Amino acid sequence: MANLLISEMYRSLQGEGVRAGRPCAIIRLAGCNLRCSWCDTQHAYEGGTVTSIQAVLEWTRQARCRLAMVTGGEPLLQDGTPALLSALCDAGQETLLMTNGSLDISGIDERVIRCVDIKCPGSGQSESILWSNLACLRSSDEVKFVLTGRDDYEFATTVVRERGLIGRCVVIFSPAWGSLAPAELADWILADGLEVRLGLQWHKIIWPDAQGGV
Repeated sequence: MANLLISEMYRSLQGEGVRAGRPCAIIRLAGCNLRCSWCDTQHAYEGGTVTSIQAVLEWTRQARCRLAMVTGGEPLLQDGTPALLSALCDAGQETLLMTNGSLDISGIDERVIRCVDIKCPGSGQSESILWSNLACLRSSDEVKFVLTGRDDYEFATTVVRERGLIGRCVVIFSPAWGSLAPAELADWILADGLEVRLGLQWHKIIWPDAQGGV
C-alpha cells in the first residue's frame, strides 16, 4: 500500500459539520494547492512525515473513535488518499473526507462521506472550484461555504439556488473566524428563509488559543 505524507494525527472533537462535537480521529495530510485568505492550517502547507497506511490504521485503532476524518492541507493531492479512505471504511470507521473542492471526488469510495468546500470570492480562490463535483453529491455528503461578508453570502446563496443544492446534500454556511459575526450570518439566513445550516468551528470556540492538534 502507498505511503502518505502526514502533517499530524490527533484525537479531538469533530469541530465542523453535521458530526460536530463527536470524538474523532483526525488525520491531517500535508500539502495544499490553494492559499485561502482565511486558512487556519497553514502549518500543513509543507513538511510532513512519510507514514504507511498500515501505520495510520493502527494509530486510528488505538485512538478508539468510531469517527475518522481525513483532511489537510488538501488530502486528494496525495495518490494514496483513496486507498486510505477505503481502508478506514474496511476497518469499520465512519469516514469523512474534507476537501477544498478543487479536485475530482468522483472516484472516492462510496462509503466515504465527502465534505466539499465551495470557495467564495473572499477566499481569493473561487476560480479553483471544480463544478463537476456537485453532480457527484449524495444526501450523506456536505457542502460548506466559508463566508467573509455579505458579498460571499450573496455568492453562496446564488450557487445554492442555481445549482439546486438544498435537498440534495447538507449545505453549511460558516462565518470565517474573525471576519463575520455568527449572529449577523444567522440574521441573513433567517431573513431569506434559507434551508441551510449555520456552521460554527467548535474547536476554535473550545480551544481558541490552540495552533494545532484540535
